[in-house]
Amino acid sequence: MKKGASLQAFLEKNCDVELAKLLYSVAEGSKVIANAIRNVGLLDLTGHTGETNVQGETVQKLDDFSNKVLMDFCNASEVCAGYLSEENEGIETLNENGIFTIAVDPLDGSSNIDVVAPIGTIFSINKRISPAGKVNEADFLQKGEHTVAAGYVIYGSSTVLVFSMKESAGVNMFTLNTEDNQFNLSLDNVRLLEDGKIYSINQGNLGKFEDAAQRFIEHCTEHHHETERPFALRYIGSMVGDLHRTFIKGGVFLYPAAKGETKGKLRLLYECIPMSFLTQHAGGSATDGRRDI
Repeated sequence: MKKGASLQAFLEKNCDVELAKLLYSVAEGSKVIANAIRNVGLLDLTGHTGETNVQGETVQKLDDFSNKVLMDFCNASEVCAGYLSEENEGIETLNENGIFTIAVDPLDGSSNIDVVAPIGTIFSINKRISPAGKVNEADFLQKGEHTVAAGYVIYGSSTVLVFSMKESAGVNMFTLNTEDNQFNLSLDNVRLLEDGKIYSINQGNLGKFEDAAQRFIEHCTEHHHETERPFALRYIGSMVGDLHRTFIKGGVFLYPAAKGETKGKLRLLYECIPMSFLTQHAGGSATDGRRDI
């Protein structure tokens, strides 16, 4: 479609009605979140709620607000059966006759709120596998290859919705037009650069990383004229911000596990799977160092 096409027109042309309803609901919810972020200091949404989420993290007021907004909009779509978020105690049944489930990180990088750095929303959509009625864990605990659609919204100097669908593998970016409050196509069929010169990692933790990650950082930082090294280090501290730059400018994003640990800190269902889905659809790859995520 032509640059500037509306999100609604794009969805009507490229996906079935039910999936379009859910994707459009996520987009509409993100508009509310974007407005709250722009006015966070005026809406009493700074600071924390005093609660701790299931990951053991302090819940920010804006985290809680964003989660409730997205859950309400997904519920209103009428096609979303179940909702999973790190801000909830467990899975939530929304519409017992719905056909999709959605796993959400409502506000990735919320520690960046106070310094006005990019933050975002990440989501992954699956078809439920249970019959009509309440959803169960099996509806969410599906392999990444079963993902129907996934994406993120980045809230920065502009608000950009990025998503891809299993049936239409291109990665597309829609920018929120502040004049009419509508998402319009700004980049279609995004492809990762083959010769990216940027690596993104919290290099302050270098001494904690497993050996393979340490060797890779040594490779990135050593001088080598033919391969134009050293590469440039860029790190925002929100997965959405760092990967959005990677989609635009190329490179690699890493969040390795510490020595002696079997798991990293990123969550599989609502961070690694959706971002890996997008990365592969943009011509890249995503791995935990041993397996395809």
